[in-house]
Amino acid sequence: MIWFIIGGLGHFVATDFFVRITPPWVPYPLEVVWVSGLFELAGAIGMALPAWRKAAGLGLFMLTIAVSGANVNMSLNPHLFPEFPPVLLHLRMALQVFLLGCILLGSGWWRPAFLGKADQPHTSQHSTGPQ
Repeated sequence: MIWFIIGGLGHFVATDFFVRITPPWVPYPLEVVWVSGLFELAGAIGMALPAWRKAAGLGLFMLTIAVSGANVNMSLNPHLFPEFPPVLLHLRMALQVFLLGCILLGSGWWRPAFLGKADQPHTSQHSTGPQ
């Protein structure tokens, strides 16, 4: 998942930004930013490896839930982030929900009914028997 590669690298390139959006109740924000960046990169690599895809998806799902506190912090304190329009800060919350769905879908934990079952081979809709 390119999103997590870019995001994971961002934790090391734009560390000050990620530390700034970390909620004040999180201890050791710098270290948390580094560790979450490493987990994002590890998850992205795991998603690329079929044998690790489900485990990586679960990890990325939990990580995304964990870091949602930063998005909540930004939404509740738009005055601390004047460089972002408040509506954009609220849209980040919707993006998190979308991202969680993408993680579940991409890792194989969820498959919408309209896509069919992932673990069953496709069968023809044509019947050759009596009707």
